[in-house]
Amino acid sequence: MTKIYLGSDHGGYNFKQTVCEFLEEKKYEVEDLGCDSADSCDYPKFGKLVADKVVADQGSLGIVICGSGIGISIAANRVLGARAALANSVELAELGRQHNGANILALGARTQFMDDPLDIVEKFLNTEIDDSERHERRRAQLG
Repeated sequence: MTKIYLGSDHGGYNFKQTVCEFLEEKKYEVEDLGCDSADSCDYPKFGKLVADKVVADQGSLGIVICGSGIGISIAANRVLGARAALANSVELAELGRQHNGANILALGARTQFMDDPLDIVEKFLNTEIDDSERHERRRAQLG
């Protein structure tokens, strides 16, 4: 089964715990890279930690969470080879993985979701990358 790396700042800590429990119930191998409490901390550290692990561990995926999901996704995307997609719906999680080859799902714990956030996680993890020429060509342009 796919290894999943998790990371959050304080704003995403409680939701990260929920996601971790969900993934463990589904029998995923999960490594929580922090943060370890709801005490204030900086999201760039955790976005980078997750991205570094995902890029180094071929076939693994990551989930990063902060208040909005934006800052931590920017931090993750600064790592060469990381593709973090921010999703608040099942459709965006699926398209981010399928079309864009996202290997990291970013979520905003303090934002509104169009769909159940755990359904978003599950869709992301269970969507295959579309290897059709048009998507391969576009992903290649991303670097």
